[in-house]
Amino acid sequence: MAGAPPTGRSIFPRGPNFNLETFSDTNFIVKDFVESLSESTIPINRRSAPASQQAFDPKPLIRAFEGALSQLATLSDDLEERETELQTAVRRAEIEHEKTLDSLGRKLDQSINSYEKLEGSLNQGGVQESERNSQTDAGGNVAVQLGEKLEDLDKQRRRALDAQFLIQCWLEVSDTGELTSLEEVRRQGNGEGKVRCAVIARQLMRISQRLDPKSWRQANTGKKLKVAVDEPEERGGYNTKELIEKFSETLEKDLLTQFDVSYRKQNYDNMMECAKVLRDFNGGSSVVALFVNQHQFFIDRNQLITEEVVTDGDTWERLADPDVEPPGVEPSLQSLVDEVKIVMQEESFIMKRAFPYYDVVLAKFTQRVFQQSIQQRLEMVLENADTISSLAFLRSLHASRAYINSLVEDLKSHGLTEHPDSCSAATTLVLEQQVDELFIPYLVGSSYIDRECRSLEELYSSLLFKFTIYHSRRKKTPTGFMASLAQQGTQLLATAKDAYIDRLDSSELTPTQKAMMLRVAGLKGNENKNEIEVSEEDGVLSIPNAKRMLKWLAEGVRRALELSGGSDTPKDVSVLLTMLLTSMGQVYVETALDAANDQGLAQESSKIEPDLAYFPALRQAITITNLMNRFINTVLIRLAETNTTVRRDMENKTKEAVKRMEDKTSAVIQKTIDVVASWVTKVLASQKKLDFRPRDADLDIGRGGTSYLEQLQTPTCAAICTFLTKTNHVAAQALDGQNFEIFNSELAICIRDLLFEHFKKFQVNATGGLMVTKDMSKYTSTLKEWRLKKDVESSLDILSDIGSIFIIGSEALRERSKNIQTGPMNKGLDKPDFRAFVSKRDDSNSLGIQKVLAGL
Repeated sequence: MAGAPPTGRSIFPRGPNFNLETFSDTNFIVKDFVESLSESTIPINRRSAPASQQAFDPKPLIRAFEGALSQLATLSDDLEERETELQTAVRRAEIEHEKTLDSLGRKLDQSINSYEKLEGSLNQGGVQESERNSQTDAGGNVAVQLGEKLEDLDKQRRRALDAQFLIQCWLEVSDTGELTSLEEVRRQGNGEGKVRCAVIARQLMRISQRLDPKSWRQANTGKKLKVAVDEPEERGGYNTKELIEKFSETLEKDLLTQFDVSYRKQNYDNMMECAKVLRDFNGGSSVVALFVNQHQFFIDRNQLITEEVVTDGDTWERLADPDVEPPGVEPSLQSLVDEVKIVMQEESFIMKRAFPYYDVVLAKFTQRVFQQSIQQRLEMVLENADTISSLAFLRSLHASRAYINSLVEDLKSHGLTEHPDSCSAATTLVLEQQVDELFIPYLVGSSYIDRECRSLEELYSSLLFKFTIYHSRRKKTPTGFMASLAQQGTQLLATAKDAYIDRLDSSELTPTQKAMMLRVAGLKGNENKNEIEVSEEDGVLSIPNAKRMLKWLAEGVRRALELSGGSDTPKDVSVLLTMLLTSMGQVYVETALDAANDQGLAQESSKIEPDLAYFPALRQAITITNLMNRFINTVLIRLAETNTTVRRDMENKTKEAVKRMEDKTSAVIQKTIDVVASWVTKVLASQKKLDFRPRDADLDIGRGGTSYLEQLQTPTCAAICTFLTKTNHVAAQALDGQNFEIFNSELAICIRDLLFEHFKKFQVNATGGLMVTKDMSKYTSTLKEWRLKKDVESSLDILSDIGSIFIIGSEALRERSKNIQTGPMNKGLDKPDFRAFVSKRDDSNSLGIQKVLAGL
């Protein structure tokens, strides 16, 4: 750059320059050091150039590393010289320290002798009482001061003796490769002596690390040093690290033995000392393992772990029966869990008194209890339950989880090592983690909910087997769009039936489960599944069966909520919802509605009075739909509220399914109205012309030997009213509430319209008008006996008005014509209809009637 001062750099880069301070820094990192050597050899103008444009030149790097190696060799020589000087200084310091200890020992002996002489002089008699009192006070103060000084001297003496003994041990291990003095202390068998040995061994290890670095570099270099059995070539040639470690291992075994003996004697103080010392060896893992592994609880349980899960046959049958409340947790597992609660509460008291790190011991003990004893027994119980049935497995899993959870809650409230306070957060976490790990193999992923669905599908397919058999054999006559819907229903029925038969024939099915499925299906074991005889009752809906299905599902939902729980609950209930809508919605309810619609379609073209026996089944369909919808909205969807996406999807599925069932229900109702209207139309078509225009010969003797005027109504009217009354009774069995009222109102309006058009077709004379009035009165009274809407009921009065048109005179007819409205029919006759009925009178050509017609 122009104007910049010269850098003074030569064309050859300088070599690195460093000294001992470079490597003595606490932040020294070898990798960074090597990178700095490499960095200094790359010219600046090349560092910023792209990698693709640089030509690698190794010479600067070679020169840099050669210079660094030469300087490192020089520094290594300097370090060896300084190490030799330091070792010489250490030897001198050791000699001076030994002299100091001897001097202090002699001074301590002199002080003890002086103290003994002073104590003797204080105890001499022959002194006067006053003088003795004053001397006693002065001597007491002097004694206290001397005692404090002597106590300090004694502490210094003990420290000096310990230091002397420590130096002696180090000299032994470094010069002779033996620990004779320390071994003598260990062999005394005294607990305090072993603790002292452990402290000294730890201090020796620290000294070895500082004064004998060669033995510590052995692991890195692989170089072998002499051990005690070798002849030393020079002083300090023994591997002190290895020698001290071997002694520590022997000492550790002695301390563990001492801890075990103290545990059996309940000497908690000695246990605490051993535990404190052993913590310095390996963090206390050995003593914790000894305490846990040698516990009598595990020894006894290991002997009993081979016990079979023995439970009476009645209990297993109840466990596999979906209509019976589950019996609860398996007895042997219950006994184990109860024993665990007592043992953990008792042992937590010992842990707190015997270990300074009792929380670690409690965690290890808890893990061993759950991962060994409880887990092994739980696996045996669930394996045995799985050989019974899938429902028995699920119930056993749920009962076991609930009982073990109650154990954890009891332990939390007891507090264990924190008793009488509640457990610490760490202990609580360990307990909950152990429970989760116990059941992870059974709840991981979708394994649990898949089992739950398979169990429910087996129960549902068994319960609906005869129903599906009946409807799969039923003749279907749908056409058009209904044909495609019926085909879908047929496929579902076939799938449900085949799935049930395949499951029964499966080799995986246990005898108990097969017997349960046959019992639920109402079958015997020796029947041919494809030639089963079914009755009409097997093909109709059953509210008790629907309640059983919902009860089974509710039990499964409760298990899913308590077992999987948390974030998986919305997904689980969504799966259960899909299965419910398929089994109860499509296979059960919609199949029955399709069958009713097919039967209604067949009755519509019947030449005899239609059979409405299919119609009462509508009540069961509506009730079951309402039960299912209420259960879904009250239970399933509420459990999915934490996941908005899943909840909305469930709501949409439910709405679509319910709407589909409601549409099919409405179709059956409408089809029934059409059937009734079609039959009424056929009966009205059979009305004779002379029914309302009798001849004079018919006035004396009517049909059946009854005078025409004495007849209550025409045969057509009587037949229709009888049919309508029966229809209403059938409808009352099929519908209730508002549905019943709407059905009656729609049918009444349809009948009214048919009668309205019917009487426009007949000529009526004066005598026939009386019969028209009777018929209309009968029709009106029959329809008004039904439960109708108020406006529909009032609109039926028009039938009575029509009857009166044929019997009143011209003057009355003229007055009636003045009130004719032009509005809809349900508010009265309009002028065209009034004209049509009046023109059917035999006297319509008379002057009076013509005037009435002209005045319209």
